[in-house]
Amino acid sequence: MTETTKKIFLITGVSSGFGLAFARAALDAGHTVVGTVRDSVAANAFKRMAQDRAHPLLLDVTDFAAIEPAVLSVETDIGPVDVLINNAGYGHEGTLEESPLEDMRRQFDVNVFGAVAMIKAIVPSMRKRRAGHIINVTSMGGFITMPGISYYCGSKFALEGISETLSKELEGFGIHVTAVAPGSFRTDWAGRSMVRAGRSIDDYDALFEPIRRAREEKSGKQAGDPAKAAQALLKVIASPNPPVHLLLGNDALKFVREKLSSLADEISEWEAVSSSTDYAD
Repeated sequence: MTETTKKIFLITGVSSGFGLAFARAALDAGHTVVGTVRDSVAANAFKRMAQDRAHPLLLDVTDFAAIEPAVLSVETDIGPVDVLINNAGYGHEGTLEESPLEDMRRQFDVNVFGAVAMIKAIVPSMRKRRAGHIINVTSMGGFITMPGISYYCGSKFALEGISETLSKELEGFGIHVTAVAPGSFRTDWAGRSMVRAGRSIDDYDALFEPIRRAREEKSGKQAGDPAKAAQALLKVIASPNPPVHLLLGNDALKFVREKLSSLADEISEWEAVSSSTDYAD
């Protein structure tokens, strides 16, 4: 790898899961990676991955006031960020009626507002340099839905929409934006990283309990390989014409295609009503 092809990555949430896989792949490819971590133990573990090119950054993405100074310190001490990967996030499980509103605020603070705050801190430098790539890790849950994860799906739908709009705002500045939507991968998403709301309403038992059990039983046995997802991400970053939306995993392909087909059918079924609402003139 030549000096000119090496990039500086800033990846949020590199302690485990996709973040760790993305960081490892970028380091193995010779890039420099700044990775956000939550404590000194994780910081030391990350630095050991590559003493000269793995730079831990103690940062909570919900500490919005700390993000801009942190990014400035990275660009001053290490160099301008070429690739931002907004990976930090978590899942929330619970029916909407049973889930406290505060759970939703926290979900959006991490999955949406944290990502947007990182973008806002990075974009000025990328815009001035007329170069850069922003990767937002969303989910197939940003396209499809299932009972019991409304807060999570809502956050990922939001990030998909923000990413697509941002891509149109930044395309004239040479900055790419890609929303990466994984299906089921062997990460901690359905395990220790999942926040689960309490159950209190029996009416939801028949609908929700089988879904919850199936998710718990599948955890650790998902088809998706995070290391292969990381290699796919490197291909996207190396592309001169990267996609705005990228699905990862055969389950994501299957379920999103089914959703789009169902949506097209519904639009056609109600087309006469949809087209009846304009002024006659």
